[in-house]
Amino acid sequence: MVRTPSTMLPLGTAAPDFSLPNIDGRTVSLADFRDAKALLVMFICNHCPFVKHVADELARLGRDYQAKGAAIVAISPNDIDAHPADAPEMMKEEAKARGYTFPYLYDATQQVAQAYQAACTPDFFLFDSAQKLAYRGQLDGSRPGNDVPVNGADLRAALDTLLAGKPVPAEQRASLGCNIKWKPGNEPDYFKS
Repeated sequence: MVRTPSTMLPLGTAAPDFSLPNIDGRTVSLADFRDAKALLVMFICNHCPFVKHVADELARLGRDYQAKGAAIVAISPNDIDAHPADAPEMMKEEAKARGYTFPYLYDATQQVAQAYQAACTPDFFLFDSAQKLAYRGQLDGSRPGNDVPVNGADLRAALDTLLAGKPVPAEQRASLGCNIKWKPGNEPDYFKS
């Protein structure tokens, strides 16, 4: 397992557009969330130990914050030829087992992950009501094996602040996870450096 930090996309960046298939067969686009008070875009997958470690908290976070008016969407960008456990049919099973209430999209071309400069799973991008990046960083300080409780403290604090109409503090800690499993020849320049 390669421990890869998020790239920390500059705050204020406009949310890159996307239009991807959800596990229920419908297409979900950035435009679907234009009226949201906040939009959380999460790059996750099924097989990554870092995602498995926090998956139940992601489900809780979805239930808690969708009820407060935040829009949440998860995107799986991994190469399913190399990692069949991340294939859409397996994503559907994972979402049901975990109780995900948010759309779980598949980025087959990996172009959306590249547009967000996503580097790892999990990687979190929180946008304000104008779809400008307000937070990118860790869910909390927990990692597999470090005995820190999984409580979503950092991301929950950012969501609470944003939903209260206040600016999220700029000091943010990078998420850490498994590197995105890029298709051969698809590894973006920002990931190579």
